[in-house]
Amino acid sequence: MNAEIDLQQIIENTMVLVLAGGQGSRLKALTETRAKPVLEFGSHCRIIDFPLSNCVNSGLNRIAVLTQYKSQCLIRHLMQHWGTLNNSFGGRLDILPASQQQSESWYQGTADACFQNIEYIKARAPKYVMILSGDHVYQMDYRKLLAEHVKNGAEMTVSCIEVPTKNAANQLGVLSADSKGQVTAFDEKPSKPHPLLDAPEYCLASMGNYVVNAEVLYRLLKADAKALESDHDFGKNVIPNIIEHHKVFAHRFRGADGCQIPYWRDVGTIDSYWRAHMDLLNNSDMLNLADPAWPIWGSALSSAPTQIRGGAQKGQCDLNQILIGTGCQLNNCRIHHTVLSSNCTVGDGASLQGSVLLPDVTIEAGAKLKNVIVDKGVTIPANLAIDDVNIAKHFGFSVSEKGVVLITQNVIDSFADVELHFDVPQKPLSVRSIRPFPSEVTARKIARPIIRTALNER
Repeated sequence: MNAEIDLQQIIENTMVLVLAGGQGSRLKALTETRAKPVLEFGSHCRIIDFPLSNCVNSGLNRIAVLTQYKSQCLIRHLMQHWGTLNNSFGGRLDILPASQQQSESWYQGTADACFQNIEYIKARAPKYVMILSGDHVYQMDYRKLLAEHVKNGAEMTVSCIEVPTKNAANQLGVLSADSKGQVTAFDEKPSKPHPLLDAPEYCLASMGNYVVNAEVLYRLLKADAKALESDHDFGKNVIPNIIEHHKVFAHRFRGADGCQIPYWRDVGTIDSYWRAHMDLLNNSDMLNLADPAWPIWGSALSSAPTQIRGGAQKGQCDLNQILIGTGCQLNNCRIHHTVLSSNCTVGDGASLQGSVLLPDVTIEAGAKLKNVIVDKGVTIPANLAIDDVNIAKHFGFSVSEKGVVLITQNVIDSFADVELHFDVPQKPLSVRSIRPFPSEVTARKIARPIIRTALNER
């Protein structure tokens, strides 16, 4: 095909579907009341802000977001912060909840989600349909994906990235491609991913992003809908079944230099969600939320600026490698390698290390946290220390395989036996048993006399 293409015309003929209906159960309590794509990330963003920002930055402004699981917060976020897409960027964003237009069931898989909205897609008459996952963290210029799709004369193009085979095993869809980039095999979450010939320790993993010629997509979706044995998923069913008879190509996600592997993370587990935040602090050149050339359009709301307080009498805040959202108040505390979302308060003498705080968290005086994720709106009682996995397990908090602790308010409120941990090895502290905390206010009132009792018994 002629290498000369009209990229602007291709963009105008492209419609984007963002799949944002996943449950995200591996994130445990973080997604019990909200969809995974609306989970906060990086102090001022939601996860879904990444693909949407990538679309806007790439000039793509005909977008529909498909929602399903506990979508109220997600829909509210889209309406409040992306509903002005038309005015701000000259485009349109529609929200498509599962509405049983093609069947009486909810979305059964990624392919079924698209099939149930096939009439919506046809009514907009696109030439190309870009299908994106709504729950990954990365910065990508989709124009390169579209251009390569057209130049190859492809019917479908799968966006992929090189990842270590050990990381992809049982986690990601893995594909093989020939020297021209045409896909020859696709396996969904294999236990032994097929390695790259030029890099045996790596494999080619699907990013869950696809470009499909619209007329081809309609045929594929209708055929998959009729297949009773299908899970109606692109990775499990559609792609493996079509690669022999259709032109399916792989687009390798690369950096601007064409060599460097860019940053991309599936933040679907507690460990990966926490690690991505630590990456944000340590690898800002790979994931730069402050890049003016490729902004991630965040949505943090606050009525106040951030305040950092200290003084000659109290000492100073000890801050090192942190990210702070708007409206935070830091009071004579120690915070290292930590991300604080908007409207968080950290009290006198508190210490945070390797932590992720979601919005509206309060850390009371003297509390000590290490390698934790604190859910939205949680209040950590004064002098409570969660800096060891054994302590966390004793309190009843969820602890991940890599030792990251998830702190939620319901666990704090349900303490039946409270043991306060102090960094004093000489003598274990003994404390009395109390009934479950009925509220965070009561918890604070109860915790203080327990602290005094424990200190006296030392």
